[in-house]
Amino acid sequence: MHSGNRINCERLKEARLFRKMTMADLAQSVGINKQAISQFENNKISPDPLTLRRISEALNFPYSFFVEYDPPSIIGNTYFRALYSSKKKDLAAQQIKAKYLARAHAALATKVRFLPLNLPDVAMDRSMTIEELAMRTRQHWDLGDAPIPNMVGLLERNGIVVGEFATDSREIDAFYQYYEQDNSPTYCVILGTDKKSFFRRQFNCAHELGHILLHERYSDLDEIDRDEFRERENEANAFAAAFLLPAEAFGNDVAAYPNRLSHYVELKKKWNVSIMAMILRAHALEYLSANQYAYLMRQMSMNGYRHKEPLDDIVEYKHPQALKQAINLLLKNGNMSGGDIMNLFVTNKFSVSTNVVEELLDLEQGLFSQIRANNVISFANIQK
Repeated sequence: MHSGNRINCERLKEARLFRKMTMADLAQSVGINKQAISQFENNKISPDPLTLRRISEALNFPYSFFVEYDPPSIIGNTYFRALYSSKKKDLAAQQIKAKYLARAHAALATKVRFLPLNLPDVAMDRSMTIEELAMRTRQHWDLGDAPIPNMVGLLERNGIVVGEFATDSREIDAFYQYYEQDNSPTYCVILGTDKKSFFRRQFNCAHELGHILLHERYSDLDEIDRDEFRERENEANAFAAAFLLPAEAFGNDVAAYPNRLSHYVELKKKWNVSIMAMILRAHALEYLSANQYAYLMRQMSMNGYRHKEPLDDIVEYKHPQALKQAINLLLKNGNMSGGDIMNLFVTNKFSVSTNVVEELLDLEQGLFSQIRANNVISFANIQK
């Protein structure tokens, strides 16, 4: 069979993993044997059109999706916090979702001008400590040493693509993936919708920012051992703490009653960071002795704060807005219908089904099918 008849075998595998199906699952849905799926995915043979139609229906991806070819791209590292405890299938599905989010962003960027990537140039200076890097980043973004009210918005305003979808796994809280297409870099931070704490999300965003600034993009994470992986996680945590709780300003606040748990409850309202993270930071900055730290940890356990802290269910957590705003903009000002927007993905050789776009952009289900030409759908509370 000549190459003109080849399907995009990479996409077949990706769509299957996106749907968290094994080869056996897919083979059963389509009514063929597992070996055939393996041969299709490994580009040994291509399915005939009828079989491809069945595959496309089983995976709920358009037929055309499997016959398009992607622009040259590089997927760099994906930093999963729970790399060693998560199921391979869950990790693979999330990696592909992040890649597809970057593709959707690239397609929308042909019509909408997103804010440009604005990261401090720290690659030049490897002698900086993590504390210095955190302060340099704050200076670069003009944050002074004030508390940060919305980390999600801060990342988006500086050109980082933030996505939000159910990770279906208790271990996967948030992760970051580097993607490059046509020499243009995309940093994607993905937040799970499963753990709905504003304070936890603040720290997650700062942690992923730490990976973006501290760790190289291309080295294969499969090549590093658990200890080195844990070290990178610890560095990202240290960055997050230093970035969210600047040593001097936070130190001045904590110094009044460093060993009183009730004091941290008050500080949580100001600094938008969990009590646990603040106690760890106060200890790292030496406002707490080892005994005082141990005492506070016992108090946290006795009060049940290790599972749920005060304010956790009162403060509403922040959602990514940029991609939703882009869709809203195209519908309202771009005079585009839902169908026109789906065509935009097709034009950019990314013919996915509407449910994929709705899942990736965390849109209301069935949104695209509700929209008649030139109707306007307004998104709830789009934050500036």
